[in-house]
Amino acid sequence: MALSGDSGGIFVYKKFAGLQVAADLPFIHDSEVDLLNRICRLGSYFRKFQTFCRKYSEVSPFITENSSDGTTLEVPFGLYIQAFCTGLDQVLDSYRKTLIDLEKQILKDPKLPLTFIEHSLEQYQVLFPALWSVIEQIQASKALGCQILDVLQQSCICGIPDVRDALERILFVCHGVMYQQLSAWVLHGILIDKHNEFFIKEVTPADDQTVNKTDDSVANSELGIPGITGRQLTEILEGEVRKPTPARWQYRINAEMLPSYIPTRVADKVLFIGESIGMLKGSKRTKNSLQRSSVIQEKEEEFTRSLYALQQQPTFNLMLFENEIDKIRLCVAEHLWKLVVEDVNLLKHLKIVKEFFLLGRGELFSAFIEHARSLLKLPPSDNTSHDIHAAFLQVVSKFLPDDDEATAMFTVVIDKEIAQQEKKKKTTATAEQTAVVVSGWDCVQLQYDVQWPLHILFQPTVLDKYNNLFRFLLKVKRTQLDLQLVWAAYMGTKRLSTAQLSNMTKIWLSRMHMSFLVDNLQYYLQVDVLEAQYTQLVEKINGTRDFESIRLAHDQFVTTLMAQSFLLMKPVSHCLDEILNLCQSFSSLLLQTGSTGLTQRELTQIENITKTYERQTILLFQILSSVRSHQASPHLAQLLLRIDFNKHFSSSSSSSSIPSSEERT
Repeated sequence: MALSGDSGGIFVYKKFAGLQVAADLPFIHDSEVDLLNRICRLGSYFRKFQTFCRKYSEVSPFITENSSDGTTLEVPFGLYIQAFCTGLDQVLDSYRKTLIDLEKQILKDPKLPLTFIEHSLEQYQVLFPALWSVIEQIQASKALGCQILDVLQQSCICGIPDVRDALERILFVCHGVMYQQLSAWVLHGILIDKHNEFFIKEVTPADDQTVNKTDDSVANSELGIPGITGRQLTEILEGEVRKPTPARWQYRINAEMLPSYIPTRVADKVLFIGESIGMLKGSKRTKNSLQRSSVIQEKEEEFTRSLYALQQQPTFNLMLFENEIDKIRLCVAEHLWKLVVEDVNLLKHLKIVKEFFLLGRGELFSAFIEHARSLLKLPPSDNTSHDIHAAFLQVVSKFLPDDDEATAMFTVVIDKEIAQQEKKKKTTATAEQTAVVVSGWDCVQLQYDVQWPLHILFQPTVLDKYNNLFRFLLKVKRTQLDLQLVWAAYMGTKRLSTAQLSNMTKIWLSRMHMSFLVDNLQYYLQVDVLEAQYTQLVEKINGTRDFESIRLAHDQFVTTLMAQSFLLMKPVSHCLDEILNLCQSFSSLLLQTGSTGLTQRELTQIENITKTYERQTILLFQILSSVRSHQASPHLAQLLLRIDFNKHFSSSSSSSSIPSSEERT
C-alpha cells in the first residue's frame, strides 16, 4: 500500500518527508526503519506522479490553483501536458506490474527479506527522481505545448538507459499530438490548436500590429525564406471577389513554441504547405473551385501513411521528417506553379505590368504626359484623381482596342499620403523658409487590379516598389520630352539677329548637354536594366516548375530594378532627382518666354541653372565612379560608358573638386 502511495497505521505521509515509517514502533529495528524509509521514497514519488496526472487529466482549459497570497490562479494547460501525463502513466505501468509480482511472491513466501524488495525496485530509485526532476522543470518554467517537447528532448540526453528509455517513451507520446496537429495542417489546411500550443499560430489583431511595426526591418526577410507568408497566401486565395480589406486568414510561425530541434527552414515549409492548402480549400466558392479545391488529393493517402509511419518511429528523426515535408511542399508548390503560370498565364500579366508600370508602351505615356501636363503641374486637388484618370482613359482609347483587358486593370490616381511625404521631404531639404509646392507629378501612381491568384506575387509592398519605379521613369520620360519641346520651339531662332544668336549659343549648348545625359539615362534604364532583367525573369519562369522559385525570381527582379535604377542608393537618387528638376526648370523657363528673345533677368536665371546643373553632373559622375571602384557593378560601368564615352566628365571631374554640402543644396 505504501509503495502505491497510500498511507496507513505503520506508514504515514508527512508533508515534506513523504511516506515514512511511523515513529516509536517497538517491533521494527532502527536499521529496518532506514531500509523501509528508503523503499517508501518510491511510494512518495508515485503519489506525486498520481496527483500530477489527476491534476492535468481533467477536461478543462484551466487548472485552478491557490497562490501564496490567497488569491485563486487559473493555470492554462492543453493537449501536450495531457499527453505527458499519458506517457508518464505508461512508464509507471511497469512499476505497477512489479508491485503486483512482489505481492504475489510475498504471499507465496512471507519470509522474503526486505533486501529482496529493495533489489526488485532498485531501478526505480534512479528513475523516479529523474522523472520528478523533469516535472519540476516543466512547472518551474511554465512550459506549455511544444515547449514540453524541448524539455523532454534535452532531458533524454542521459547516460542512464532506464531514464533515457522512459523519457523517450513520454516524448514519443507527446510527439503523437504534434503529428496529429501537423497532419491536419499540412494535409487539410486546418489548424487544430485551441490552446495555442503548436508552432504555427493564427495572427490576432494584436499580433498583426506587432508584425506591422517590424515590417520595414523584416521585409522581406521573405526574400530569404523558402516559403510564403500568411499575408501573401491570404491575398492570393480569397479569389476574384476579394476586396481591399484585411485578410481573413493569416498565420505565422510561433517561435516560442517551435522546438529547438526543428530548424526554422522546416517550420517555414510547414507554414507554406498548410496555408496553401487551407486557402485553396477556402476559395471553393469561386468559379474555378473544382480545380482549386484539390491540391494533394491524389497523394493525400500516401502522405497520411508516411506521416503516420514517422509518428511510429520510437525517436524523432529530423532527416526523415524534413524529407517528408519536402515531398509535400514540392507537390503543393507544383500545383501553385500550374495555377499561376499555366492557368492564369503569368507571363502575359508580367508583360502588361512591364508595359504600364515600367513604361514599356512609350508612345502611350508620351501622349499621356502631353495630355496631363496642365493637370499635374499644379498642386493636386480633390478632383485631380478623377480628372487625371479620365485623361488616362482618353489616351488609352487611342492606343489600345476597346476589348483590351489591360484597360480595366489600371487606374491613375493621386496618392495624398505620398503628397504629404514629398512635401515633408522637400521642406526638410530646403533651407530657405519658402512655401513648398508639391505638383501632381510627385504623387501620381497606378492602381493595379490584380487578378486571382496573382496577389501572391503582386503584394502591396511590391506594388509600392513598382509605383516608385513608375514615378521615376515617368519623370525621366517627361524631362526628355520637355527638352525636345524646347528644341522644337526654338527652331525659329535661326532668323534672329547676330546679337540675339550670341545670347542663345550657351543656351543651346546647355540644352544639348542636358538632352545627351537624359537620353542616355533613358536608354540605360529601358535597355540595359529593364529589358535585360525582364528577359532573365522570363527565362527563370520558363525553366522551373517550382512556384517558390518563381516568387523569389520575381522578388529579385523588382529589387534589382530598384537597385540598378539607383532608387536604393540615396546619394545617386538625390543627385539624379536634382538634375532632372534642373532640366525641367530650364525647359519650363524657355518654353514660357518663347522665341521672341530673353530678358537679362531670364538669361541670369538660365545661367544659374546651367552652373548648378554642371556641378550636379560632375558630382553624379564622381559618386558613380567612386561606387564602381568599390563594387563589381556592370550596370554602373555601362552607364558611365554611355555618359562619358568621350571623357568629357572625366576631364571636368579631374579639374573640379567635389562641391561642399552648401553648394549641393
